[in-house]
Amino acid sequence: MFGIADYGAFVIAVIVFLAIPGPGNLALITSTSKGGLRGGLAATAGLILGDQVLMWLAVAGVATLLAAWPLVFGAVQWLGAAYLAWLGLRMLLARPGDAPVITITPGHYIRQAFAITLMNPKAIVFYMAFFPLFVDPARHQGLLTFGVMAATIAALTFAYALIVVLLTRRFAAALRGSPRVTRWLNRLAGTLLLGFGVRLALSR
Repeated sequence: MFGIADYGAFVIAVIVFLAIPGPGNLALITSTSKGGLRGGLAATAGLILGDQVLMWLAVAGVATLLAAWPLVFGAVQWLGAAYLAWLGLRMLLARPGDAPVITITPGHYIRQAFAITLMNPKAIVFYMAFFPLFVDPARHQGLLTFGVMAATIAALTFAYALIVVLLTRRFAAALRGSPRVTRWLNRLAGTLLLGFGVRLALSR
């Protein structure tokens, strides 16, 4: 199918990848809990846009450039780690009555989710290693093959994110009247973000 060796296996692999806990999932949950359905959908758009940029950069061979220039790769990696850790610390140190760490503005959610996705340079390397696994060299159709793969990932990301957003919205609505629970959720989210940042920094 369009030069994809095993489309069914490709779809399953993408779903498994989406379900792995990470900054993207946390961005969806946090955005939905603070911005409702609009915030969650905006974050979804940001994640999809970020993934598309990384995928096409991978196709263009940016991973090769990063591998050839370790200092560039390291700088981007540290920048991503610092950004995630900064968000996490702000959430951990926030006090009741403080302005929210994440402003409830759909446009901001888009930019934040987009930035969180782009700040993980290892995703480019992942796509460089992931795509060839499902490309049939005998029937490869160039950009069309990669375009179908990218469109499939975007569609699956949207479907997965919509499920996460709807479940989070229902959960958040039930707890909205409890400031104590909200405070602990902020601390949990901050801890996770800080942990993701540290893990990214230490995984060089």
